[in-house]
Amino acid sequence: MALTDCAPVIMASILGFDRKYGVRIVPCREASWASIRDKLLRGDLQLADMLYGMVYGVHLGISSPQRDMALLMTLNRNGQGITLSRRLAREGVTTSAQLAAAVRAGARRYTFAQTFPTGTHALWLSYWLASLGVDPLHDVRQITVPPPQMVASLRDGEIDGCCVGEPWNAVAAADDVGFTVATSQDVWPDHPEKVLGTTADFVRAQPNTTRAAMAAILDACRWIDASASNRTATAGTLAGATCVDTQVGTILPRLMGDYADGLGGRRIDARPMAFHAEGEVNFPWLSDGMWFLTQFRRWGLLREDPDYAGVVREVNRVALYREVAGALGVPVPDTLTRSSTLIDGRVWDGSDPNRYAHGFDIAAG
Repeated sequence: MALTDCAPVIMASILGFDRKYGVRIVPCREASWASIRDKLLRGDLQLADMLYGMVYGVHLGISSPQRDMALLMTLNRNGQGITLSRRLAREGVTTSAQLAAAVRAGARRYTFAQTFPTGTHALWLSYWLASLGVDPLHDVRQITVPPPQMVASLRDGEIDGCCVGEPWNAVAAADDVGFTVATSQDVWPDHPEKVLGTTADFVRAQPNTTRAAMAAILDACRWIDASASNRTATAGTLAGATCVDTQVGTILPRLMGDYADGLGGRRIDARPMAFHAEGEVNFPWLSDGMWFLTQFRRWGLLREDPDYAGVVREVNRVALYREVAGALGVPVPDTLTRSSTLIDGRVWDGSDPNRYAHGFDIAAG
């Protein structure tokens, strides 16, 4: 997908990390997440840079043909945006609180876009709206729009806001059609975002190729985060016509965490997009996977409670990741879960997913 956080896959190929491990990564840009899903299931793609929740959606057969999946590693954390339209700014809505008040006032029904029904952006958007007291299922309308089409949808007045990956929030601000009102790291500091995913069948059939691809991409994650100059070089590569096809000056500021918000101000982000962080980013934490399942349950994508721990242990290939990371000298944690405090003050640590999933006032009926 034409997004800043496809960087590990691109740089693994460009820098030759793939050949170092005896494989060849050939990036293929796709038009939508649905296209990536379908081509992966057909075997046209062998591995994919995927939305975290998308892997679980396919594994559980939610709005998709069911296929056993494998989540190999996390590729990045943070760095997604929630953008509101300039039309809303002209109507006096420039903050989260003002948006919540406008929705409650009910002058009209607002439309928001996300990029895939079981993906990260749908869940960041819903969690953020609910934290404001807005019911994302009933108080607003949600639609699905592929990332590269998001800015045009804002410009044409089809949507009032969106949650999407970079650089499309930056493009909306630069083109004066939208402004950044929040980020995904405001919702969940240091959240997982894109992952390296494939089918369980591929891992079984091609275990050595899987390990080699993981090693190459893990090396690329480490390289990107190693220095500011490496991030600058990454932005230059991503800006090319065969990748994201935009300006370096659009990609780099948000990659560095210091950028224009689209309303004449600047945001200094203490938690910008990260790709490695000494391996913290890349470890496939079981608690991360369970969180996505709790939100599927919360918003009615799952009608019953799944075996949270059981599903995640099937999908997240922790042992395989530890094997690859160990060979590369990348630190791995001793535990399989971590603790985080989200925007609404709730603490998520994976200890009681069933209780967590049913503990929200705003949820599917």
